[in-house]
Amino acid sequence: MEAQMEKEYVKGGEFLITDQTTSEVFTPEDFTDEHKMIGETCREYIDNEVVPNMPALEEHDYEVGRGLLKKAGELGLLGANIPEEYGGMALDQTSGCIIAEMVGRGSGFGSTYGAQTSIGLLPILYWGSEELKKEWIPKIISGEAVSAYCLTESSSGSDALGAKCVAKLSDDGQTWTLNGEKMWITNGGFADVYLVFAKVDGEKDKFSCFLVPRSDNCRPGNEEHKLGIKSSSTTAVILSDAKIPVGNLIGNVGDGAKIAFNVLNVGRFKLGASVTGGAKLAIHEAVRYANERHQFNKPISSFGAIKHKLAEMAIRTWVAESITYRTVGMIDALIGDDADNAKKLQSIEEYAVESSINKVACSEALDYVVDEMVQIYGGYGYSADYPAERAYRDARINRIFEGTNEINRMLIPGQLMKRAMKGKLGLLQAATALQEEILNPQMSFDEDTGILAAETRLAANAKKTALMVLGKAAQKYMMELANQQEVLVNCADIIMDAYQMETAILRAKKFADKNGEEAAGRYIDMASVYCNDAMQRVEAAAKTPSPPSPKGTKAALCWSP
Repeated sequence: MEAQMEKEYVKGGEFLITDQTTSEVFTPEDFTDEHKMIGETCREYIDNEVVPNMPALEEHDYEVGRGLLKKAGELGLLGANIPEEYGGMALDQTSGCIIAEMVGRGSGFGSTYGAQTSIGLLPILYWGSEELKKEWIPKIISGEAVSAYCLTESSSGSDALGAKCVAKLSDDGQTWTLNGEKMWITNGGFADVYLVFAKVDGEKDKFSCFLVPRSDNCRPGNEEHKLGIKSSSTTAVILSDAKIPVGNLIGNVGDGAKIAFNVLNVGRFKLGASVTGGAKLAIHEAVRYANERHQFNKPISSFGAIKHKLAEMAIRTWVAESITYRTVGMIDALIGDDADNAKKLQSIEEYAVESSINKVACSEALDYVVDEMVQIYGGYGYSADYPAERAYRDARINRIFEGTNEINRMLIPGQLMKRAMKGKLGLLQAATALQEEILNPQMSFDEDTGILAAETRLAANAKKTALMVLGKAAQKYMMELANQQEVLVNCADIIMDAYQMETAILRAKKFADKNGEEAAGRYIDMASVYCNDAMQRVEAAAKTPSPPSPKGTKAALCWSP
């Protein structure tokens, strides 16, 4: 990876120990005309094609679903990030996020789209043989073939390596035979091809990925009766002596974990974009209703309590949008021009921490927004005849998709510590410097009095708090830290708020630099409110008592006195 990334770049997780300038941060205000045109094309497609067909999709009319995917393929929306040699448009990752954001307006169809374009496609692109790429990628991105990703089983969810699905190679070495059952498969009911994860000969270190076309021996079960996203297909997939050519192995035997987890990184930062799109639509509907609904001879939007709700919904969504495009901006900057697939994948993997932050923070922002949307609608919010009810139900799955929010919370500090121990991130040096700063405080009279100066100091303190808590946790638990889930979750919450605080400030400052402080007033206000609220959460999380350290542990080197 290092050999391919010789240029200077912002390392993944480095936001915690360095300060970026406004010129280094990508924001939605930096969209090109092409980006805006892509977004408008996708928005029109969702609003004019998908939304009117929602009743049919919720009845699982698969032909309607196929037709919508083909239409998306004709518009280039399924192959935006795919190289031209396979029929794609070779656009940047930002374009993919813009499309995902607009697709987020389309309720459960967003799940259909995500499975088709991300987890159900990228394993082929990044690890498949040239033969598999040429055969399947053009079909998938045109909508001719529908794809599905089959990882979860009834007994293995977050513990993917606990899967029981087995693959065996024939004696002549020409055929794989797969047996097992997969659960919660998006697009399962009408997929033409399934990307199935199974253990070769049942051995854990041979966890692998296979491309399995639909057949009598690889078939979907019944549709699940779900809380939400009813407009997407979710089924089990049953494999009973399903035979495929030896060449349908994706990557090598034993690559399954690497494929599954790296593809989920893509799904995470794009899910952040998708839920942001859903939150924007929810706010639009809530504002429209609040303006139309009158009580005591006034629109309810004129009441302070409703104004507060709408403002908080807007702030959290604006911050979610900000971290989404800051993250993808770093990915695109690292990928550069004319990068091959390996470079793209490595660039995305570099920002695994930020991708997990996006997934958790944005999905929880959406949950807040739709919950308040229901409250603003009042009794009508509980009625299926109004949009709040479906938005509320559909939002909930996003905290489970692409690794649960709990798993991602543990990944955030875990990945940071791993990178630090490998020397890829100067976390240990920063922690030592912070300890020195605490023990030997220096008076400073160089007070910043510019835009969001106080909030900038709050964000800096949030990052220091994250370093202090993470360092103290490492000191207390040492090698047992990975098992201290309550501690890791609290660390993650502090880190996430620090990233969001800094991002909000940088976006507001960048807008003010270009357009003037008066024009940036709303951005400045939103950043200020968010930072002051977030700092209270940071302080509370940092003060939360932790479990006692295991017996016999000593001070860790990363935080030695």
